[in-house]
Amino acid sequence: MAWRDSRKNRSRLLLFTSSIILGIAALVAINSFSNNLKNDIDDQAKSLIGADLSVRGRLPMSDSVHAFFDTLALFKANEVRFASMAYFPVSDGTRLIQIKGLEGDFPFYGEFETVPQSAARDFRNGRKALVDNTLLIQFGADVGDSVKIGKLNFLIAGRLEKAPGEIGLNATIAPTVYIPGKYLEETGLIKKGSRINYTYYYKFESEERTEEVVEKGKKFLKTESLRYETVEGRKENVGEAFSDLTQFLNLVGFVALLLGCVGVASAVHIYIKEKIGTVAVLRCLGVKGTGAFLIYLFQISAMGLFGSIVGAILGSGIQVILPKVLQDFLPLEVSYSISWIAIAEGIFSGFIVSILFALLPLLTVRKISPLRTLRAFFEEDSSSKDLLKWLAFLAIAIFIFGFAYLQIREIKEAFFFTGFIALCFLILTGIGRLIMWLVKKYFPASWSYVWRQGIANLYRPNNQTLILIVSIGLGTALISTLFFTQSLLLDKVELSASENQPNMVLFDIQTPQKDEVEKLVEEFDMPLIQKVPVVNIGVQEINGVTKFENEQDTTSEIDTWVYNREYRVTYRDTLIDSETLEKGNWVGEIESFNDSIFISIDEGFARRMHVKLGDEILFNVQGTPVKTYVSSFRKIDWNRVQTNFLIVFPKGVLEEAPQFHVVVTRVKSDEQSAKFQQALVKSFPNVSSIDLALILKTLDDVLGKVSFVIRFMALFSIVTGILVLIGSVIISKYQRIQESVLLRTLGANRKQVLKINALEYFFLGSLASLSGIILALVGSWALAYFNFDSPFVPDPVPSLIVLAIITGLTVIIGMLNTRGILGKPPLEILRSEV
Repeated sequence: MAWRDSRKNRSRLLLFTSSIILGIAALVAINSFSNNLKNDIDDQAKSLIGADLSVRGRLPMSDSVHAFFDTLALFKANEVRFASMAYFPVSDGTRLIQIKGLEGDFPFYGEFETVPQSAARDFRNGRKALVDNTLLIQFGADVGDSVKIGKLNFLIAGRLEKAPGEIGLNATIAPTVYIPGKYLEETGLIKKGSRINYTYYYKFESEERTEEVVEKGKKFLKTESLRYETVEGRKENVGEAFSDLTQFLNLVGFVALLLGCVGVASAVHIYIKEKIGTVAVLRCLGVKGTGAFLIYLFQISAMGLFGSIVGAILGSGIQVILPKVLQDFLPLEVSYSISWIAIAEGIFSGFIVSILFALLPLLTVRKISPLRTLRAFFEEDSSSKDLLKWLAFLAIAIFIFGFAYLQIREIKEAFFFTGFIALCFLILTGIGRLIMWLVKKYFPASWSYVWRQGIANLYRPNNQTLILIVSIGLGTALISTLFFTQSLLLDKVELSASENQPNMVLFDIQTPQKDEVEKLVEEFDMPLIQKVPVVNIGVQEINGVTKFENEQDTTSEIDTWVYNREYRVTYRDTLIDSETLEKGNWVGEIESFNDSIFISIDEGFARRMHVKLGDEILFNVQGTPVKTYVSSFRKIDWNRVQTNFLIVFPKGVLEEAPQFHVVVTRVKSDEQSAKFQQALVKSFPNVSSIDLALILKTLDDVLGKVSFVIRFMALFSIVTGILVLIGSVIISKYQRIQESVLLRTLGANRKQVLKINALEYFFLGSLASLSGIILALVGSWALAYFNFDSPFVPDPVPSLIVLAIITGLTVIIGMLNTRGILGKPPLEILRSEV
């Protein structure tokens, strides 16, 4: 019976499937990509690290630890990494970069991807460099040109496309230049106090041998605060990182699927209304309400299964695109293969969720009375008393929660996700109902006939207002929120450049260079806003407890990192304008070194250290123990382009300690910034500078790449919303035909009917997209107020573009749907359609 009844309606039933196809495609594509990524991580694990073992630290490895690893390893290599300025003579340009001095045949697995490929080996045989491709493009340099690093000029041997384990985003944040490690000393950049990272790479006979060496060497590594990573460790870290990413993308894809299911519910609702007469006849012929319900349930189930299969096939093809979309975030090449597990999961999810959402309107079929054949407006029993309908709502909530839990694996987060989805739907539903109520309550009775008819269609029976506001609104909200959030972050950084705030920082200035650098700043008519000394220190004891004693105490709340990390501190007698005193007393200077030394700590950092006011901290100031007491906590505005410190000493303590200096200034223009940095690099190659323009550019590039990925996924929601719009419009064609025929019969001409329909679709599109924009504005304001503590001034241009596009699409689709009924006589249309 279900098959026979569907013969005249299969084209409409196929429209149900279009609503869920993209959601299933998104899920299958992401899960297939995730499965392939896991397999490739396993296959290419060694190339992610380039060795069997890497050991990292802030200080060079001691001779004893060197000897331990060197005697057990087959091959070894080491890398010295730090930030400094690079100067490109070909364009007279400078930029802060990551410099890596390499010794040995690293990588032992994988290879540097360079142009030409031979440069990966050639650069080690002389004063040559591998330069990140983004840097060469930025400064118009090429292979064969030179780059100045510190006091030395290096021949550019090749373009660096990719290094083992590196992701494309690294080139945006900190582009890299590789040079032979033997030339580091000659560059003059290795100074006392410089922030340098040392990495040692080792290759062993087998994985078992690697684990054996690590187990034996843990005591040495712990003693010297060295961190290590094996192939298995890198596999776990990379897997966890991309698990979080794919989980998030899966949830975005699931939102698209939910939107499609809302479209299914709407389409089924309209479809069942058209079938009321048929069901009433079946009831008269003896078919029970449950039997009639099952007839249409079978139809919808078959279409849901068909749509899920089509979506799974489409998703298997779309996964080819994902590695290109995510290429800036991937440390390896992802292969393509069909994931049957992902396909099965997608088909099952689509089938179940389409049935669940179709149940809500389908359950009303059981209540259709045989009296409908005689009286068209016979009142049915109230659906609010239908227990099965409430059970269907519960099943939908459980399914959404269960799916979210499978992706996140955290009950709390899954609960919040389900609640967030429910809240969004409720808000948009409330907006839709409010619009219908307002239009009906304040109906413009004095307006012209065409306008009254177009506006009245927003609240009349069989209207599409609610479904389009929910589906199109949620997709629009996703896109708009991304625009607003990105602008918010950029505006927050730009705000620090306003009102004569500092916008350039010079660091790694050695004490003998201090006066000359300050003189250069003044020669360029730039203010010396801050002159800050910086001292590197470490924690030796907290309240008399050493690192070893703390590790033995299982009840201690103090983490080991408190003792392991290196602290960069300063000394001064006053607070600066980015700080406010929260608790305690500020002590700015001591009379004698024999007096008690009182320090100030950032309040958030003090909480993480589990340090209280009055606690005693013994610092190791480059070999000299200095006992201090915590006298105050400060609140710091870390968003200011200033030298903010976690720990501040009073004057009179650290003046004679080995130190370097930082100068904070302000440039008036990009031209002044470029000229000053060129002069700085030529005169003081070890001094590095960073200005707000670079911060803004880097932030904009990173946000652009991240938001592109999210927009790509949000596109599924938008396109699904448009498909829901198309399906709703086409499926409601029968009602539109009846209304148009009635209008034509009452004397309305073709132009008037066209205007009425155009106005209806204009209001639908504009209200649906406007609802999404409103939701995005509220969400972005909440982010600005509660998370970023910034004023929220949205850019209206993206919102207007989205509003215009969605509204235009709605009108175009609506007009295409009605074009076949405007040029024919009413009687001909009734004979063919009714």
